[in-house]
Amino acid sequence: MTTIKERIITALFREKDIASLAAFRMLFAAVMFSGLVRFLLQGWVDTLYVQPTFFFHYDGFSWVRVWPEWGIYLHYALLMLLALFIGVGFMYRLSCALFFLAFSYLQLMDVSNYLNHYYLVALLALLLCFLPAHHCWSVDAWLFPKLREDRVAAWTIYLLRFQIALVYLYAALAKVNSDWLLYAQPLGLWMGARTHLPIIGPFLGAPWVAYLLSWAGFLYDASIVFWLSWRRSRPFAYLVVLAFHAMTYVFFSIGMVPFIMSSVTLIFFSPSWPRILLQRMRRFFPKASKRVEPRSFAMDSGAIRAPAWTLHRRLGAMALLAYLVFQTVFPLRHFAYPGNVLWNEEGMRFAWKVMVREKNGSITYFVQPRGRLSARSSGASTAKKRYQVSPHDYLTFRQAQEMSSQPDLIVKLAEHIADDFQRRGFGAVDVYAEALVSLNGRAPALLLDPSVDLSKGSAALKGKDWILPEPNTAPIRLASR
Repeated sequence: MTTIKERIITALFREKDIASLAAFRMLFAAVMFSGLVRFLLQGWVDTLYVQPTFFFHYDGFSWVRVWPEWGIYLHYALLMLLALFIGVGFMYRLSCALFFLAFSYLQLMDVSNYLNHYYLVALLALLLCFLPAHHCWSVDAWLFPKLREDRVAAWTIYLLRFQIALVYLYAALAKVNSDWLLYAQPLGLWMGARTHLPIIGPFLGAPWVAYLLSWAGFLYDASIVFWLSWRRSRPFAYLVVLAFHAMTYVFFSIGMVPFIMSSVTLIFFSPSWPRILLQRMRRFFPKASKRVEPRSFAMDSGAIRAPAWTLHRRLGAMALLAYLVFQTVFPLRHFAYPGNVLWNEEGMRFAWKVMVREKNGSITYFVQPRGRLSARSSGASTAKKRYQVSPHDYLTFRQAQEMSSQPDLIVKLAEHIADDFQRRGFGAVDVYAEALVSLNGRAPALLLDPSVDLSKGSAALKGKDWILPEPNTAPIRLASR
C-alpha cells in the first residue's frame, strides 16, 4: 500500500506534455510585449514617471530611484526586448530573470502605481525563471539540442495553476462582504456611470443589473478554477472566461487584465492542447503544418520522473514549499489589523482584493512650525503660523487621487512636506491632515485623526489610533432610474 507521501510524489513527478508550458511562455511574452507597446503609445510613461516630482517609496525600498526621462524609455525598450527573448526562448532563463528584476524595479519606483495584475506579472515572471518552458519550441532548444524535451514533470504545470487559482480564490473571498453581496457596491456606482453606452446603457442604471453582476462576479471567482479543472466543463468554462473579461474590458477599461487572465488560464487545459490545436489547424493548412505524433496526445499520464534527491534539489523543494506557504498566508495579513481593510488599507496590497472598493478622498494638510520662524523664511521673527497645503503642490493629479484615501501614502507625503518646509528655512514643523474619504458611496468621513502629527512617519505612528474607525453606515442604496 502506497503512503500519502508516495502518492503526492507520484502526482507531482508524473510526466506531462511540455506543450502547454511552452505555449504559456509564448502567450505570456506576447501579452507583455503588446502591453508595453500600449503603455508607450498611450503616453503613460510620461504620466507616471516623467511628470511627477515626488514618488512614494515602499518601506525598505527608498534606495530605488526613478531614471531620467531617457532612462525610463530605455528601461521600457529593454523590457520589450526581454519579452521578445522570452517568447522565442532565447537565453530564456537569463531573459526571465532580467525581465522579473526590471519589471519589479519599475513597480517599486512609486507605490501609487500599484495594481494587482502588475504584481501577478512579476510573480509569473519569477516562476518562469525556474520552469523549463524553453525546452520545446524555442531558440535555445534549437541551438542546444540536449535541452529538447517533449515532457516535463507535472509539478511545473501545477505550480502555475496554483498561482492563478490563488488569485481567483482570494478575489472571491474579498467579495464576501455586505457591500458587495447585499448592496451591490461598488458595481452599482460603476454601472450607474455607464448609462451613456449605446444599446445597453439604459439598462445599466437598473438596480437588478448591479446585483446580478455582483453575484455573478462572486460566483465566477469562486468557481471558475473548478470548472476549468474539470475536463468536461473546461471548453464552456473558457468561453465564460472570455465573455467575462470582454465585459470587464468594455465596462471598466482596465487595460491588459482581460488579455493577461484570458491567456494564463489556458494552463488549466490538457497539457497537450497546443499540439491538438496544431493538428486541427493542419486540416486548413496541410502544407504549412507538420504532422503531430499521436503519442503527443497521451502524455497526461506518463511515466514517473522522480528525481534523485540531491542536496540542491532538497533545497529547491524547500524554497518552493516556502514560496507556496508565503503566497497562501501573505494575502491574509490584513486579519492581523483591526477594522475593515477596505477602509484602513492595512494589508490591502498584494492580497488580490480585486475591484471591491470605490474610494474618493479629499485631503488638506496643515503645517505648524514648532518654534519661531527664522528671518530666512519670513524676513523677520514672527509668531508661529499655521499653513494650509494642498497635495497638488507636490503631486500630479493621478498621484493625488491615489494617495488621498490611503493612510500610509498620506503619511509619506506628510514627511516630505515637513522636510520641504525645513529646507525652506521654517525649521522643524508638525504636519496634520484633514482627510475626508467616501467608501462605496457612503457619506465622506474623516479617515485620520486630524490632531495627530504625521511628520514623524508611519513607524512612529504604529500602535496608535491615528486611523479612525470606518463610519458605521451602510453604502448608498441603489434606486431605479
